[in-house]
Amino acid sequence: MKKIALSLEKFSRFSGGAESYAVELAETLQNNGWEVHLIGQSWDGNPPGAVFHQIPRAPNLVPPSLRILHFALSHRDLVRKLDMDVVVGFGNTIEMNVYQSHGGVHFTSSLRKIRAERNPLVRLVKTILTFVSPKSLARAWIESAPFRKSPMPAIIAISDMVRNDMCKRYHLETSQIHLIYNGVNLHRFAGRLGRKQIQDFRSALGFSHEVLFLFMAYDFRKKGVRYLIEAAAKLKDSVGEEKFGVVVVGSTPSPALRRLIRNLRLETTLVFRGPTKEPEHYYEACNVFVLPTFYDACSLVVFEAMACGLPAITTVDNGASGVVTDRVDGSVLDDPRDVETMAVSMKRFLDPGFLREASLAAQNTASQYSIEANHARMLAIFEAIAKRDDASR
Repeated sequence: MKKIALSLEKFSRFSGGAESYAVELAETLQNNGWEVHLIGQSWDGNPPGAVFHQIPRAPNLVPPSLRILHFALSHRDLVRKLDMDVVVGFGNTIEMNVYQSHGGVHFTSSLRKIRAERNPLVRLVKTILTFVSPKSLARAWIESAPFRKSPMPAIIAISDMVRNDMCKRYHLETSQIHLIYNGVNLHRFAGRLGRKQIQDFRSALGFSHEVLFLFMAYDFRKKGVRYLIEAAAKLKDSVGEEKFGVVVVGSTPSPALRRLIRNLRLETTLVFRGPTKEPEHYYEACNVFVLPTFYDACSLVVFEAMACGLPAITTVDNGASGVVTDRVDGSVLDDPRDVETMAVSMKRFLDPGFLREASLAAQNTASQYSIEANHARMLAIFEAIAKRDDASR
């Protein structure tokens, strides 16, 4: 039986991003006859049957840079003792023969996220710290490990944007990096609510037949919710408040955001719903997904929303924009701070005919990125590496 180790600080089916992806991938590996080992600091017990190797956390009194290095070095020492055919690093690891970062290139992503800070002094300080802080330097050194190794591990980028960023940062050709976009669970996000259930859900949100724009994220600042609010005000000035609404899911608004909404008189146009464990209900009840993010390596919520028939408005700094065709199944913004352009993009979807066609196109796009297809391509890489290493022994 072939043995594989997946390496990540936290494994949890109910977290987002790499944490839940690794659990789903582990299940598929088990179903295909692999012995699965998980190396990390915490594990929620999923999937059953996996072998968990725990790396103890460094005490909180230890500086962040040293905690990061502690995990990477402890992982290296553990992997060298294990007899694995494949070792997958999802980040913060320096010993692997497959590398797939779900966070993109550290320096590139950090600088893009800093643009979300409105205070120029804060932006300046954070920019300087990106290049000189011990924590940032530790992350950059660890991230560069797979690109320093010879032979180089199989490098997998989760979006074309991330692949281009890797090529630019580490002087590679695109042919040296596998491109495997995120995959979506098409069974879960397939539209299960009936017409009456959807109408009841919309009524509970405070809306009826308006076109509803959905924002879903936890980090409001980095995901650009303030600029969505300002764009909604522009759209209201253009078409009135009867034609659309905005639903914000993920976190609770700060006092500053509440003041902004009052000042822009959007109290009846925009609603905050807090966190949810049933995002599919919001996808089915709303019409258009909006994520004016400053940086996402490849936002899975874009795929989920499109699978439910929501055209997606996002930015060029979201790797998921690589699957969006402008004015066909969504819109791609150059700058999340350009609220005029965002409002124009939103207005386009108020046309019923355009919205209907864009909704069908969005579902068609998402159907090409199933989680099953993603896992199949990952397993093909793992199989090739295991065979290559067997031949070299």
